[in-house]
Amino acid sequence: MSLNSPIEWTDATWNPVRGCTKISPGCKHCYAETFAERFRGVKGHPYEQGFDLRLVPEKLTEPLLWRSPKLVFVNSMSDLFHEGVPDDYIKAVCQVMVMAKWHTFQVLTKRAERLRELLNGPLRFAAEQDHIWWGVSVENRKHGLPRIADLQAAPARVRFLSIEPLLEHLGRFDVSGVSWAIVGGESGPGARPMREEWVVSIRNQCAAARVPFFFKQWGGVRKKRTGRILQGRTHDEYPERRSAPIPERARCFAHAQEILNSLRAVLPGPLVQFTA
Repeated sequence: MSLNSPIEWTDATWNPVRGCTKISPGCKHCYAETFAERFRGVKGHPYEQGFDLRLVPEKLTEPLLWRSPKLVFVNSMSDLFHEGVPDDYIKAVCQVMVMAKWHTFQVLTKRAERLRELLNGPLRFAAEQDHIWWGVSVENRKHGLPRIADLQAAPARVRFLSIEPLLEHLGRFDVSGVSWAIVGGESGPGARPMREEWVVSIRNQCAAARVPFFFKQWGGVRKKRTGRILQGRTHDEYPERRSAPIPERARCFAHAQEILNSLRAVLPGPLVQFTA
């Protein structure tokens, strides 16, 4: 777990899955792939296998060790709803999140159809938690707007949109039932441009619907130089966060071991034992 994430809208990242595959234009310059592939073949490195998809059960129970409340971005280096991740493993990730109520979890996906199906089915127990925020990526009209509809059709208590990288003007779109919107431009080599009027349109629609709005960055090749000021100010709004007591360590440890044991059928072979 990364306790001090450089991502502007979260505190920490948690990656019980690593790696992914591209499915839409927003994936073209994936920062996670670029990072992971730098270490392909480096023996003993977490990304020795580059950006190949793999489960990381030894990381599964990490949030239960973190004893101070954090905003936690789930799978910053993957997509929890990737078709290669078994339903039972996703369920185990959700069980950890439900247990660790003193954190706020941010789950973001481009596989919105699978999110909708599972939240309406076996993950209903997690969808109804207000400390778990469920989000979809929106980069353009063709791929992004249908994801919003899928998210709205899921019984999530808290829904959010990561409109990044914003690649075109989205026009008017439905934000009903949305609790938060993040907007940002693409950064790094080859970054595609984002226009101010696209951002302002989204900000104004969010303001009219009273949806908290967070402007992450203008992006570009040198994102620090372009900054994150929009029309003279920063926009740093969040949904309301709820506080919860932290259970005794022994209870957390016991629950963590139960979750690991439940995965033996999904992941044959030895599993890392959860210990104090």
